[in-house]
Amino acid sequence: MLSFDLCVCLAERRRGQIAALSIAAVVIIVGVPLWWRTTETYRAWLPVSQIKALSNLQIQLSADVEVVFARGTVTPEQQKKVPVTQIHDEKHTVNEDTSLNYRYEMKYRTATIMEEDALNQPTAAAADLSLHTLSEGLCGSLVVYVIPDSSSLLPEDVDVYIGQRRTALLRVGAQVKAGRTLEQLLTHLKPRLKQVLQVMSFSRADITAALSDRVRLSPGNKESFADSMRAFKSSPGYEITFSLLNPDPKSHRLHWDIEDGVKTYIQPLLTKLAPLANFSIDSQILYYAMLGVNPRFDSSSSGYTLNADSLAHVINPVEARLGSNAASSNPVLNFLLYVPDAQHSPLHIHSYNKQEVPTNAFHSPRWGGIMIYNVNDLYGAEATFPVDVHIDMAKVMGVFLAQLRLLLGVQSSAPPPGFMLAPCSSAGLADWELDRLMWSRSVENIATATTTITSLAQLLDQIGNIVINDNIAQQVSSAVTALQLAVAELEAGNLRALQYSKDAFLASERAFFDPSLLHLLYFPDDQKFAIYIPLFLPMCVPILLSLLKILSELRQRRREKQAKKD
Repeated sequence: MLSFDLCVCLAERRRGQIAALSIAAVVIIVGVPLWWRTTETYRAWLPVSQIKALSNLQIQLSADVEVVFARGTVTPEQQKKVPVTQIHDEKHTVNEDTSLNYRYEMKYRTATIMEEDALNQPTAAAADLSLHTLSEGLCGSLVVYVIPDSSSLLPEDVDVYIGQRRTALLRVGAQVKAGRTLEQLLTHLKPRLKQVLQVMSFSRADITAALSDRVRLSPGNKESFADSMRAFKSSPGYEITFSLLNPDPKSHRLHWDIEDGVKTYIQPLLTKLAPLANFSIDSQILYYAMLGVNPRFDSSSSGYTLNADSLAHVINPVEARLGSNAASSNPVLNFLLYVPDAQHSPLHIHSYNKQEVPTNAFHSPRWGGIMIYNVNDLYGAEATFPVDVHIDMAKVMGVFLAQLRLLLGVQSSAPPPGFMLAPCSSAGLADWELDRLMWSRSVENIATATTTITSLAQLLDQIGNIVINDNIAQQVSSAVTALQLAVAELEAGNLRALQYSKDAFLASERAFFDPSLLHLLYFPDDQKFAIYIPLFLPMCVPILLSLLKILSELRQRRREKQAKKD
């Protein structure tokens, strides 16, 4: 009977051990992988190696320059020795992760008969138009016509004329005599050609300023820093708002034909800038909108003045009345026309040197511009209030057009000595100015997109529980591909790189600000343990104790067997 009870006890113990081992096996083999699979964070594949390669940004900008010698600049013997092509490289290492290479491919030739006829026009502007009709230059390319010193196209104090298209006229200096060699001529032209390229094409200052999001600008380059801070950053679209401020409707009734003014003066510029971004325009009239600064009366001019130091305090109170376009995330360019009331008229803006500003306007970097429009001559002794005021749109839009050029990054710095630039056309933008802006915006978009993509890759690498869905992976891959194409197009000298850079910029922004990246951002591992331990600990403790007991019994049996053998 005792042996029977012992057998039953051993069988029950063995059955318990088998049950414990079976449960542990099911938990380890089935439960743990199933739990791991169902709770793992989905992370789609990203081109990490290509992103790391882009983090070390190396950009080459190439421009095709055609140098055409007119009759009287080279002899027939020298024409045979003119080099067909010369390549000038200029390397610029910005920092350890960014380097630039500027390449100019110079192609030399002599002028054709039709080009000689065009260069015989009475004025440089007429010659520029005639040369444009002969052949329209490609975007990013330049043609420099070298004319003899005896040519009457340029005034005596002008050596270089830059027209509205992609052509320039360069006069050979009188110091280069008839007995010169071809090498002496090319040596004489080289510095002038470089200046022409700096004005009409990309320059180190512009491209470095376009990298402001990626590198720190040198404090010594104050002009480029000011230009980069003044202009709006590159964006796929801009909202332009024209506002007419009437602080006292009892003094005057204001009438402005803003629709015709925009159509005549602003729209041609925006049409030409269409490759860069999309523009939308609206207008409004604000009544009882006052400036945030009380103007001071100046007895010497019998008028009121706003000093340059107080202009910064003008914008904030007015901006609160402008409203905002919540439906769009594009930057807003504000242009305000303020007509002072009769009690504070005339109102003039004074510069830092206490001189009246001729345009009576000022602009604020990356915000917009304000113009004060005086109508004090209508406030006569026999005037009947409110006075009807018809705004001179030509005067107003001329100022706003100049401010718009500055805010969009169209440089208008003073040309080098001896240069003459053609006056602004009806389009408000020369062809070479558009090319220059497209060069810098392409580099800016590339720099911004690479910074965004590399930052996103670092973030996803550091925080492993962020979900990377297929949409984000597709946007990242699209951005990387577009960046590679943009860099390749810049190297080939094609301004198609602008469109690729825009695609890369948009794709990188969509990937970085995707809402799905925030779902698990604030769900760290310690919170995971706080959730899982109360669930799994009650189940795991009995299984673990049973396994420990089984191990202990196995060890005891081994010791007993070893003792019997001894």
